[in-house]
Amino acid sequence: MWARPALIVLLLATAVLYGWGLGASGWANSFYAAAAQAGSASWKAWFFGSFDASNFITVDKTPAALWVSGLSVRIFGLSPLSVLAPQALEGVATVALLYSAVRRWFGAGAALLSGVVLAVTPVAALMFRFNNPDALLTLALVAGAYGVIRALEHARTGWLVLAGACVGLGFLAKMLEAVLVVPAFAIAFLVFAPTPVRRRIRQVLVAGAAMVGSAAWWVAVVELTPARYRPYVGGSSDNDVLQLALGYNGFGRLTGNETAGLGVPRIGWGEPGWGRMFSAAVGGQVAWLLPAALVLGVAGFAWVAARGGASARAHQQRAAFVLWGVWLVVAALVFSFMAGIFHPYYTLALAPAVAALVGMGAGTLWRRRSDARATALLAAVVAGTAVWSYVLLDRSPRFEPWLRGTVLLTGLLAAALVLFTRRPGTLRTVRVAAATGAMIAVLAGPAAYSLQTASVPRSGGADTAAGPEVPAARHGPMWGGAADGFGAVTGARGSRPAWLVLNRQLSQPSPQVLALLKRDDDSYRWVVAAVGSRTAATYQLSTGRPAMAVGGFSGRDPTPTLAQFQQDVAAKEIHYFVAGGPLGSDVSRARTGDSAQIANWIQRHYTPTTIDGVTIYDLSG
Repeated sequence: MWARPALIVLLLATAVLYGWGLGASGWANSFYAAAAQAGSASWKAWFFGSFDASNFITVDKTPAALWVSGLSVRIFGLSPLSVLAPQALEGVATVALLYSAVRRWFGAGAALLSGVVLAVTPVAALMFRFNNPDALLTLALVAGAYGVIRALEHARTGWLVLAGACVGLGFLAKMLEAVLVVPAFAIAFLVFAPTPVRRRIRQVLVAGAAMVGSAAWWVAVVELTPARYRPYVGGSSDNDVLQLALGYNGFGRLTGNETAGLGVPRIGWGEPGWGRMFSAAVGGQVAWLLPAALVLGVAGFAWVAARGGASARAHQQRAAFVLWGVWLVVAALVFSFMAGIFHPYYTLALAPAVAALVGMGAGTLWRRRSDARATALLAAVVAGTAVWSYVLLDRSPRFEPWLRGTVLLTGLLAAALVLFTRRPGTLRTVRVAAATGAMIAVLAGPAAYSLQTASVPRSGGADTAAGPEVPAARHGPMWGGAADGFGAVTGARGSRPAWLVLNRQLSQPSPQVLALLKRDDDSYRWVVAAVGSRTAATYQLSTGRPAMAVGGFSGRDPTPTLAQFQQDVAAKEIHYFVAGGPLGSDVSRARTGDSAQIANWIQRHYTPTTIDGVTIYDLSG
């Protein structure tokens, strides 16, 4: 009787956490907000994921997430809320799906704990309030896991095909990151599906075909469309979506040999290694319950394997531990050792697996608390998690300093109470106190970080992180290391490329600049051109007219060439070029290549005008 009301409360609380004050972050990631605006104005831009409605260049990802936000903007009009609300709704749906997946084999209590853990994971509170593609990716992968769980019950091909299609949708949201769950899905079904081995293999192959087909159709359309009829594939070095998927957004992230995008091998991304998930830059995002998930996952599987017998439920529970456990291990290892571009918010992909393992493992051991080994392990997990939470909280010494000691003390007392619950005559009050204290001890830290994340407006892109400032991260895995060639400044989270800080802090042109750009704006295909999508996005969102992002996201994509740009200028298709000053192109980023040639040509042949510190070239003369 209590399960349904508890689920409703969980989902309402999650909706408040992810949706309250959502518009305060403005456009959040203006790069994707501009693309959503473009998609709302042009169906062609919507389909290809173009940055601008004139279809000059796409974003550097596949466009599924933009399909959702673009439709939202088309229906409700352009506003921060219409851009960001889809991600919040996707977060609530992800929590609901995880609850349903865990409940089928472990009961409502374990499912509710899993849902709460996912909801208050700081990186989840960040990315489900942000317009990066990670929100849709995570929803698709959790939906895929639910499909595998349903398929495992009666070896149903349809559910497994649905799981494969969900992974394909994840690919269309964020390319190869989606395939991190494929080993988990395949191993769980091949080992545990209640059907002969040959049929299992055939079913997995059919699901694999569904996965490929659900993603390949869009890739095929892009590949078969002549380049002159579609936008340039942003982030690629040769206008090829396969090169983007397998190179810059694929194996290049693993090896560090990115061929496009930021255009440099690394910008202080931190040294790969075993400790990356627990580092100053990453630990507070997702690692609060990561050790507990690993311990409870192994212990839960071992306990069910040893004492569950041959029942169908025990068989299914072992499959669930394998599914979520392999998901967690594979994703954590890839993120830990990838040598290319890595951002802490990628770890959202770990959060569902961490949450599921904690709920399933804790639920399994709690139901068997009469066994001394089960209660001892639970007590150790509660105490250990409280100590680890103290360490993570201590990394932000100015953030609620009272919380560290409170979490530690509560965790140690709760662990002691858990030990007493094994006695048959233990009062119900003691059991409730032990469970409540344990929940507070393990969830207070991440919940506090998530509330701080939701209460402070966040915008930017690569430098976006959940929680309060972590001083140790200033020269750590995220931004420390060698100089990047862009110039660096010290911001709230340490040493960052100057252009990232510039675009994060200044999001609106002055009224004078805006009035100039809107003059005769409907007479030009692009009201303004600027080096890099970050700068162009600001002007596109402000004017409501297409802006040309010279060189794509980073200003280093090989488009347009100088000759192409000169042709567009001669045809009166570009009105202004913005360079230097607040919200102007950081032309110093374009020191070589086509963007540099364009910037140099403009500086030689056109007279600049400075308005409110912004250097503007009128290309219509």
